Amino acid sequence: MASLKWLLLTYKVPAEPTSKRLALWRRLKGLGAVYLQNGVCLLPKTGEHVRRLKVLENEIARMDGDCVLLETVALDRAQEDKVIARFKADRDDQYRELLGRCKDFEAEIAKEISIRKFTYAELDEEETDLKKLDAWFEKIRKLDFYDAPLAATAAERLRECKALLDQYAQMVYDAHDENR
Repeated sequence: MASLKWLLLTYKVPAEPTSKRLALWRRLKGLGAVYLQNGVCLLPKTGEHVRRLKVLENEIARMDGDCVLLETVALDRAQEDKVIARFKADRDDQYRELLGRCKDFEAEIAKEISIRKFTYAELDEEETDLKKLDAWFEKIRKLDFYDAPLAATAAERLRECKALLDQYAQMVYDAHDENR
């Protein structure tokens, strides 16, 4: 079996301004990078990741920082498994947060049903919230390079949220039919 290849980025940037340092960290996390320690992160080797890290290399230089970008492989299968586990854990953290928001979404629908708030404005608001959850899931999924365990749970929970919204929509339509 061929070893997985990763891109290893090590960087050092000035402590001030912290906003630039934080923006760099966010951009790397936004790519799905896993931090091994401060200023040292990994991404799976893809053409897109190479391009994006080369752009960040230039930005780090403009920050009066320094970086080294390397292609690397794990020493053995155990080390490779450790790295993959880190990627999966990071994605599972994001899926957990999404699942919490799904729970909030379900509670909001339940509240609207309990107070019989069957308005088109409320339905529109709930549809907007669900679209945000769906977009968030897709963003996480794009960064889920190694199929984190909670991916399937999050996908199923979103399907349940969609079904719940469909039920609520039917209640809204029914309530407005009664008013005619």
